Amino acid sequence: MKISIFCFVFLALISCKDTNSKQKVLPFLGNADVIYKVVNGKEIADTVFPKIPSFEYLNQDSVLIKSSSMKGKIWVADFIFTNCQSICPKMTDEMKRLNNLTKDLSKSIQFMSFSIDPKTDSPYVLKNYIKAKGIKAKNWQFFTGSEARTHALGIDNFLIVAQEDIEAAGGYAHSEAFTLVDREGYVRGVYKTTDPKQVDQLEKDIRKLLKYEYAVN
Repeated sequence: MKISIFCFVFLALISCKDTNSKQKVLPFLGNADVIYKVVNGKEIADTVFPKIPSFEYLNQDSVLIKSSSMKGKIWVADFIFTNCQSICPKMTDEMKRLNNLTKDLSKSIQFMSFSIDPKTDSPYVLKNYIKAKGIKAKNWQFFTGSEARTHALGIDNFLIVAQEDIEAAGGYAHSEAFTLVDREGYVRGVYKTTDPKQVDQLEKDIRKLLKYEYAVN
């Protein structure tokens, strides 16, 4: 069972009146709140987008990784499980291709793959999966942890669907998506990984985001 990646409710550009004056080259995504405040005697509306909350997971080396330790980088994330025989292998292959395409920016990007089936995907299993896929990247973590927390993190924050589904192959249904997150924790794009053109667009957006908002070439 495939679920569309476009599951978020609200998409808009941040207001040019935002206190952060850097040029914004990509939209901010998510369920935004509108906050009213008085400036120079006039009431104005300010759009506030949600940030990815702090999290911590074991990685493929059984090391506890905190989100705070990955600050200062933009993130590219997906949600998979190693027993998946449908879209996950393609997603991992496309993530590997994207990682190779952005090697010149590896110090500025953190790739992360969250397992939505932690009952199966122990660190040992994830490490074997990495070896089987020939992944050598140093800036790519595979995470395993609370299933409920991971599913909620995907749906509520990374704007993808991840849930148990007895009718789906392998018992789980999830979006075939990569999520792009900026250094401040805002979601800036969601891309369909089964379409190589969208992954190519993600590479372009990564470079645009780093160049124009963070002065990284």
